[in-house]
Amino acid sequence: MRTLIVGVQGMLGSDLITHIPNGQQVIGTDINDFDITNQEETLRALGQIKPAWVINAAAYTQVDRCEEEREQAFQVNTAGVKNLALACKEIGTKLLHVSTDYVFDGKTKKPYREGDAPNPLSVYGQSKAEGESAVQNILDDFIIVRTGGLYGKGGPNFVNTIVKMAQERDELTVVNDQWVSPTYTVDLSKAIGTLVKLSPNGIFHVVNSGHCTWHEFACTIVEEIGSTSRVIPISSEHYNRPAARPAFGVLDCSRFTQVTKTTMRPWKEALREYLDLR
Repeated sequence: MRTLIVGVQGMLGSDLITHIPNGQQVIGTDINDFDITNQEETLRALGQIKPAWVINAAAYTQVDRCEEEREQAFQVNTAGVKNLALACKEIGTKLLHVSTDYVFDGKTKKPYREGDAPNPLSVYGQSKAEGESAVQNILDDFIIVRTGGLYGKGGPNFVNTIVKMAQERDELTVVNDQWVSPTYTVDLSKAIGTLVKLSPNGIFHVVNSGHCTWHEFACTIVEEIGSTSRVIPISSEHYNRPAARPAFGVLDCSRFTQVTKTTMRPWKEALREYLDLR
């Protein structure tokens, strides 16, 4: 059985390639192989590979740049996802699509469940929410995995940024009014592998357990690496980034636990492993 990973050169895709269940032939592709924003190209590529599964880890994830490059964001995160869904329907392939906590507005104080209504605040969130809708409108049998706060060895991320800044500066400033569940791409990849093996249907929230503010996340990183840099809390308003972020981007993973009989490990434990392996 073949599994196709789209976006294999990205941070998540590079870990996914090694965490798909044994017995499957895993094929990794990226934009140099075929462009998901081109419908004919996408259908032709999937028709040639004939995978049983397509895992879509391709996305335009530069949240602030999406505000300026709206067309490109929707091309990749919406039109590209629609093309993959149409191709999967055409050849009878199952699709697992990776989405984000940014489809929510973060105005609640309770972790989001799969049935909660999306209400994105940014172009990035809007494009990802519309990509989800495309999958649900086209396919009857699919998996959408929402996640957030990702870090891993395969790309730039918050953890690496904080480590670098702590090595260069005596003081760092990080927002303390946005909540997240930091998630290690290795753990997410293993969870996705489990979902592929079990082949359920619908939306799943998958993040490392527990949550914190970005400021607390940064403080933990600095402490783990033994730095003496001070991490100063600031408000989102003071930081003033182009794209609005959900204040509370925490996801409830109880459906994933119920279906898979597994629980995502605590975020501090996962972070410690990542830092030890750097």
